Amino acid sequence: MALTKRQKQVLDFIGSYREDNGISPSYEEIARNLDLASIATVHKHISALEAKKYVNRNHNQSRSIEITQRYQQEQSRGRFEASLEVPVLGSIAAGYPVQHYTDQRDTVSFADFIGHKETFALRVRGSSMVDDHICEGDMILVETVKSISEVRDGMIVVALVRGVETTLKRYHREPGGMVRLQPANSEMSPIRLHAHEVEVQGRLLAVLRKY
Repeated sequence: MALTKRQKQVLDFIGSYREDNGISPSYEEIARNLDLASIATVHKHISALEAKKYVNRNHNQSRSIEITQRYQQEQSRGRFEASLEVPVLGSIAAGYPVQHYTDQRDTVSFADFIGHKETFALRVRGSSMVDDHICEGDMILVETVKSISEVRDGMIVVALVRGVETTLKRYHREPGGMVRLQPANSEMSPIRLHAHEVEVQGRLLAVLRKY
């Protein structure tokens, strides 16, 4: 269940207070530090956090609020995802010049691409996809395909051919149960095979190039 902004503030304050002091804050300290109107308001937020399984408390003891493992896991995941974000400062022209970077504050999160067991990386060899700007030496991020129904015509895929060799190509279905693996290089011919000779192992997520 999602937290309200105020519930998140209360929870974060309890977590940081316990980390700094080794004990939980009192209700009075929570109210004072977060400018809450009354102790009753603190009770309301703590009850909501307890119902959502973010805290436990012993009603017969003071300073008895305990942070649950759920909160700790979400904090760790949040720190991990934040470390995989970089700011997006605007746009840049690859043709005619445009206005300089804006003051816009946005981020791109690499957690969208990595950190999942279904994602893996491969180093590109050869130039068969150069017209799609995938060059030798690039690293590609690939998402595992569990079913051929996930693959759309024209999608760039990692295909295992005849159980022997893998290749990166655009996937196209053709009549008669045939498959065309189309390179993005005008000097190369497509590979045409029966569908049973091709196993799609993954689809392209991103291309990484280091200069």
